[in-house]
Amino acid sequence: MSFSFTNPESNRDDGRSFSFTGPDPATVDEHLQAIADMAHETLRLVAELHRQINT
Repeated sequence: MSFSFTNPESNRDDGRSFSFTGPDPATVDEHLQAIADMAHETLRLVAELHRQINT
């Protein structure tokens, strides 16, 4: 699977978009879910650290 920034739409405000390519579309969903899970865990850990610093 690869990840790339592209510019397929000239009318986008930021001028960029991204796409995943790979042999199996279901794999993309699995990877996106893993990324979302990691982001959620990172935010949870940051909030926990913030609480520890402020106590």
